[in-house]
Amino acid sequence: MAEDPAIPLGAPVDTLPARRPEPTTLEGRHVRLVPFDAAKHSASLFALSHGREKEALWAYLSPAPFPDEAAFTAYYAEAAKKADPLLFAIEETGSGRAVGHATYMRIEPAQRVIEVGNILYTPALQRTRGATEAMYLMARHAFEDLGYRRYEWKCNALNAPSRQAAARLGFTFEGLFRQHMIVKGRNRDTAWFSLLDSEWPRARAAFEAWLAPDNFDENGRQLRRLEDIRAAL
Repeated sequence: MAEDPAIPLGAPVDTLPARRPEPTTLEGRHVRLVPFDAAKHSASLFALSHGREKEALWAYLSPAPFPDEAAFTAYYAEAAKKADPLLFAIEETGSGRAVGHATYMRIEPAQRVIEVGNILYTPALQRTRGATEAMYLMARHAFEDLGYRRYEWKCNALNAPSRQAAARLGFTFEGLFRQHMIVKGRNRDTAWFSLLDSEWPRARAAFEAWLAPDNFDENGRQLRRLEDIRAAL
């Protein structure tokens, strides 16, 4: 059928599906992402994420804080079996201990769309170079190895730290899905963000410049913010 020039259409797109992510290791300088192994990772992650002072870590995640390590391990043993969400533990490269987790989720190879979510950063990982590096490694794998064209970040609209993190990492805010979900008996409006394959080269250059050792002083303090590096590119 001939196209009618009077009818606006989207740009032609390569329709070859992206690859579905599989359990693998994503190696970085500060952290590595590995397939979640409940027997290996649960004890460390439970200890680093539980206690009265850490309950806020679970405020916007679907599961509540767990009553004990056995319940935590049982939940994550089941979660680790799933292909979507595909769960990774975030390990420190030096110690090997698990300090967080993240998943690829809502995976649509035919549309070449994938989301990063179910992110848990314990205090041992928060505000470290490894925290940023983990998100860089997952984005790079999605775009460069798997062939996705849209990388999504979604969060509770009330989760200010998550929204700030998305903006810092280079995602674009797209809007709110009002009354999108009911989580733990409460309304959730969902904030949507995305990073596109056309935007990835600039985002990658900014990540790599920020993570470079010469961007930190002798006390480990950053010299240039990730946002400022990206804006200058």
